[in-house]
Amino acid sequence: MNNAKIVALVLFSGGQDSTTCLAQACKEHANQVLALGFYYGQRHKIELEQAQKVADLAGVPFKVIDLNFISQLTPNALTSKEIRIEHNPGELPSTFVPGRNLFFLSVAGVIARQVGAEHIYTGVCQTDYSGYPDCRQDFIESAEKTINLAMETTIKIHTPLMWLTKAETVLKMRDLGKLEWYSETHTCYEGLRPACGTCPACTLRLKGFHNAGINDPLIYR
Repeated sequence: MNNAKIVALVLFSGGQDSTTCLAQACKEHANQVLALGFYYGQRHKIELEQAQKVADLAGVPFKVIDLNFISQLTPNALTSKEIRIEHNPGELPSTFVPGRNLFFLSVAGVIARQVGAEHIYTGVCQTDYSGYPDCRQDFIESAEKTINLAMETTIKIHTPLMWLTKAETVLKMRDLGKLEWYSETHTCYEGLRPACGTCPACTLRLKGFHNAGINDPLIYR
């Protein structure tokens, strides 16, 4: 990686969606991209390990910000192994981390201002959003306005997957020519590698590949 100016940040967990966003950002901004990961007290650090591997494939720098305080604010299944991963009808999933995307975008906005970047990419999706309210279009529009008002910036938040199904996301990655990056991604809520193939995240991912008619390069148990 050379010392090219950073013009775009990608909120990067090392998962399928954020990796697709990374591919999109790299296409649009070449080597001027920074992948930004967060440690927020999540149950498994393997996602950050895999994120580094994907960033290496993309040839972009990967920076991890410590936001461990998020895990101290409210109990949820992504930051506590004591809470069961489940989604009951009429309720938010137990994997919902209140405020997570709000914190992520706010921090990314500060870093973008510091490095002079004008673009932030995030893989939130309202079509297959799993019931998370901070993955909706109206939240993103509100966050963008708030961030720019707070810092007198003109940062644009890009959500290339907002209205795509998981199958359409797979097809988008195929069209970007980066399907092989998916082999290093991490989706499994159980933190397993090979992936469990049965948790809600794995099930949604596998359904997407099936509907797209493409084999998932990730290894499952």
